[in-house]
Amino acid sequence: MSTLEIKDLHVSVDTEDGAKEILTGVTLTIRAGEVHAIMGPNGSGKSTLAYSIAGHPKYTNTSGSVTLDGQDVLSMTVDERARAGLFLAMQYPVEVPGVSVANFLRTAKTAIDGEAPKLRTWIKDVNAAMEKADLDPSFSQRNVNEGFSGGEKKRHEIAQLELLDPKVAVLDETDSGLDIDALKVVSQGVNRFAEDDDKAVLLITHYTRILRYIKPDYVHVFVAGKIADEGGPELADQLEAEGYDKYVKAAAV
Repeated sequence: MSTLEIKDLHVSVDTEDGAKEILTGVTLTIRAGEVHAIMGPNGSGKSTLAYSIAGHPKYTNTSGSVTLDGQDVLSMTVDERARAGLFLAMQYPVEVPGVSVANFLRTAKTAIDGEAPKLRTWIKDVNAAMEKADLDPSFSQRNVNEGFSGGEKKRHEIAQLELLDPKVAVLDETDSGLDIDALKVVSQGVNRFAEDDDKAVLLITHYTRILRYIKPDYVHVFVAGKIADEGGPELADQLEAEGYDKYVKAAAV
C-alpha cells in the first residue's frame, strides 16, 4: 500500500528580484485508496506543489521532505520519480513535434518498466486505452499534443495514466479548458484508476465542477503556499457557496 508523505515543504522560485518563496510549509499524507482534492485561488501555490513533487527544475526545495513508500523523492531525478510510481498530468501539456503518440507512449512505458512491452500486446493495450479516452485509434500516429484541442490533450493524459499505471497520480487542473463531454471522459478515467485500492490521487482544481464526477475522500484548501483548512467532500460545497475570501483575509493578517 503506497504512501506519499509531504512534511513541512518549503519551495522557492527564482525571479528577477531574487528567490521568492511559494510553498511556505506544506504537510500532507496521501495513502493508497484515497483521493485528495486541493482547491484554492490563483497564485496560491497549487501547481508549484505538483511540479515540485514531479521534479521541475524551475523550483528549489529549500526545506522539508517528500517521500514515497519511505523513499526520498526530492533526491531523485525526474525519471527516477516516474519509475518510483509518480505521475503528473500537467495543466498545460507541451507539444512534442516529430514524436508520435505511439512512440512516446512505448518509450515511456519501456523507461518505467525497464523493458519494452511486447508489441502485439502493447498495440491492443494502446487501442483499448485510446477507446476508453474517447480517442480514435489513428490518434496514436499524431505528434504529441501538436494541434490537439484542449480536450484531446487532457484525454491523452488519461490514456497515459491508463498505460503507465503509476502508484500516485498528481493531476494539475485536469479539468481546465474541458467541455462537459470531455470532462466526463476524463473523470471516468480518473475514477477507473482510483478504483484500485493500491492507487492514490492528488487532484488540483479551482472549481467544484470536476468533483461532481470524482468524489474526493479529503478536500484541502490551499492559500498562500500552505494548507489553510481541510475536511471531507462537504468542504468543497462550502467553498462553492462561500469562495476563498475568508481564507485569503486570514492569511493576510
